[in-house]
Amino acid sequence: MKQGGNRGILLAAALILLLTVCSSCTTKRQEAAAGKRQVINLFTARHYQVDNTIYQEFARRTGIQINEVKGTAEELVELMKQEGQASSADLFVTVDGGILNYAKQSGVLQPISSEAVLRNVPAEWRDPGNYWVGISTRSRVLVYAKDRINPEELSSYEELASDRWEGRVLVRSASSLYNQSLLASFIGLHGEREAARWAEGIVRNLAREPEGGDKAQAVALAAGVGDVAIMNTYYIGQMLNSNDLTELEAAKKLGIVFPNQQTTGTHVNISGIALARHAPNKENALKFIEFVTGKEGQTMLTQGSYEFPVNAEADMPELLRSWQGFKRQPVEIANLGQYHEQAKEIFQSVGWK
Repeated sequence: MKQGGNRGILLAAALILLLTVCSSCTTKRQEAAAGKRQVINLFTARHYQVDNTIYQEFARRTGIQINEVKGTAEELVELMKQEGQASSADLFVTVDGGILNYAKQSGVLQPISSEAVLRNVPAEWRDPGNYWVGISTRSRVLVYAKDRINPEELSSYEELASDRWEGRVLVRSASSLYNQSLLASFIGLHGEREAARWAEGIVRNLAREPEGGDKAQAVALAAGVGDVAIMNTYYIGQMLNSNDLTELEAAKKLGIVFPNQQTTGTHVNISGIALARHAPNKENALKFIEFVTGKEGQTMLTQGSYEFPVNAEADMPELLRSWQGFKRQPVEIANLGQYHEQAKEIFQSVGWK
């Protein structure tokens, strides 16, 4: 009897210990879950200060902190592929619709199930299956020195490849995703042969070997190096509102032309956001997508970056309003990626460094 009683006491003690451990485990899981509800892991290839401002405002409103993981778009997609179900990524943000489509095809995204997001972003700026949505758009335009160029001379991208512009063109390197997508759009519109002929003409007409980003082309142009540059619109907007006097004074000397208004239209691309396939903080991630595509988030983005908003309710800077209404290329943003490899091969074959 004593022996059985001891066994009963031991069994009861073990049961109490087990319940205590399980209770502790449950509490820790609940605490971990609560912690997870307060963070978002955002994988981003963007590098704009306004993004941090948006993160901070979102955190202030919701209490949800954003952890950034930065890298090139290709590196981040590869990281998500390698980590699989163990990936910490909640959101993927990058420039270029082709890269967003590549991420979708790589199987690292899931559809964005939010009616608010679909209302915020028109169909033309999102994936047909809602695997990604645009958060801003930008145009790749021709920027010229106002003191020596008549803008009527700059009607098209093709014009820059003609002999009259020899030694007068500025543009960044072939490694630029902006240039790769521009050339990819030409491949889609005109075929590989015509695209290669254009790229060859640009290389022949360079005022110097490609160096620096878009702003570097603008500063060089204002200083008398070359007469025309290929740039994204938002860089001019940023420079015209910069605290850096060098940038500000340079931008004042420049004008812009939206090319191909009588033919195929100006090249447009996007910055976009996507929900990671194995997002551990999915609800938080959806809240952020809703915020950044909503009126207030879009207003913050366009006022800070001078990119065009995707949400028509956003309050745009007056400069961007003055640029509205131009004809765009009839190229599906998502399809740009399928021509990137061909574009890279063309750049290499024509000596575009």
